[in-house]
Amino acid sequence: MAAPTENELLPQAFYRHAEQRPDAPYLHQPVGGGRVETYTFRQTLDEARKMAGHIRALDLPANSRIAILSKNCAHFFICDLAIWMAGHVSVALYPTLTAEIVEYILEHSEARLLFVGKLDTWEQMKPGVPDDLPGIALPLAPPTDYPRWNDVSENTAPLETLPRRSADDESIIIYTSGSTGRPKGVLHDFESMAAPTASFIDVFDVSPSDRVLSYLPLAHAMDRWLSEVISMTAGSQVFFPESLETFVEDLRRAQPTMFVSVPRLWLKFQLGVFNKMPPKKLDRLKKIPILGGIVKKKVLAGLGLDKVRFAGSGSAPIPAELLQWYRDLGLELLEGYGMTENFNYSHVTRIGQGRPGYIGHPYPDVECRLSDEGEILVKSPGNMRGYYKEPDLTREAFTNDGFLKTGDLGEIDEAGRLRITGRVKDIFKTSKGKYVAPVPIENMLNADHNIELCCVAGGNRPATHGLIQLAEELLPKAATSEGREEIGRELGELLDRVNEHLPVYERVAFLVVTKDRWTVENGYLTPTMKIKRSVIEKSYEPLLDDWYGSGRKVVWQD
Repeated sequence: MAAPTENELLPQAFYRHAEQRPDAPYLHQPVGGGRVETYTFRQTLDEARKMAGHIRALDLPANSRIAILSKNCAHFFICDLAIWMAGHVSVALYPTLTAEIVEYILEHSEARLLFVGKLDTWEQMKPGVPDDLPGIALPLAPPTDYPRWNDVSENTAPLETLPRRSADDESIIIYTSGSTGRPKGVLHDFESMAAPTASFIDVFDVSPSDRVLSYLPLAHAMDRWLSEVISMTAGSQVFFPESLETFVEDLRRAQPTMFVSVPRLWLKFQLGVFNKMPPKKLDRLKKIPILGGIVKKKVLAGLGLDKVRFAGSGSAPIPAELLQWYRDLGLELLEGYGMTENFNYSHVTRIGQGRPGYIGHPYPDVECRLSDEGEILVKSPGNMRGYYKEPDLTREAFTNDGFLKTGDLGEIDEAGRLRITGRVKDIFKTSKGKYVAPVPIENMLNADHNIELCCVAGGNRPATHGLIQLAEELLPKAATSEGREEIGRELGELLDRVNEHLPVYERVAFLVVTKDRWTVENGYLTPTMKIKRSVIEKSYEPLLDDWYGSGRKVVWQD
């Protein structure tokens, strides 16, 4: 595809919708008690113009970094627009960070202003905010000492003109989740956001009639792209959830036409259906002419997914049987692959061309090849400008001819579809001298309904082992001896099934049901809920000798 024109860049693309469709609804924000506030395109732009006027009045140096610390909400989008209109760069922080990481990102990015929005753990993060950093509290923010958005807005003259941004202007810094150390700041410009967006809109025919629910973290590249950047460019509507407890209700309210999630949530949706209707009964009803179609629509409607025309899954492979289950309901899940470093613009499954275990084909203007070691190399128009303040790391991240080194190992089939086989840095060697890639094994284990998360390890050990977190809904059952016995039996059967598909040197000797819950707060998970492998392995290392010597297939940590 051709490079995006200036009018396709943000914020110019948004200006067009505000001019041509000023009264069309854009953002739908729950404000508590079942009430929802809707912002039209004109109202969204008016709000952004006032805040941009305030930021301009602060007389900050050009391209200053302005931080946003908030869960997904309408004013997150408005903040981004205001920051860009004022000529600056947006830096979003995950709303689940520790104070230490908050402090690091604010200092590393040299943030000049902080917007604080909808948060659950502000008191825990607040110590990481420098005392001399000015801030503004968004409408849904917890109590703070900062001026409130509405007060600032009411006392500020809006920008008289609508500033235009150029393709090579810096736009956002996205800090990686830090699974292997301190977060790195990935710097993008307006072109590296616009080029993937234009292609996605073309490939999936996105239009103003589309609707999305923005719930994945906006500090991550995925939802920043799929809900914010694409909606601002295509003019589609965006809905926000009120809380985790109201999520399915929020889905039904949004009636999304595009919905992307992770395999674990797709599995939980399925289990929720099975709790209301046993699988055998559902399968029987689906096969009945006419009634079957009604039942399928009712199941999807109950999940709030009956209007979905584009459904995606990412972050890990999704089990073939789960893909087929949704396909039988009339919902084809497409898998996607990408990184923060290429604005998530790399590969996607094409409708009708999926293959279980494979991500799919490159987007039309993406090149992909494998290194001699099997590492996936990608040249994408979404490739970052570089790691902020890290020129050496930036050089190391690319080949001499401009391909991003993803750090993922892969295979490409005869049709050009990509399969992820592991991470370069995650591979370990057993004491028998055999190399093991843990991620594919973890993906097989994670597909089971009993397991929330797992970590496969075994470096310098005679065989691999799996550390697992039980699915949260099973914890009450696991508290009883009968329940623990049943779960242990099912886990043992799972282990046998998984090992049947593995070469002898990769087979998992035993599973450990850990008693500790792995969370972002205790340092076991990244803000995007990925395991911190080194932290987990180090934590359980002192117990391994006893576990290996137990001879048990399933070990319960007491």
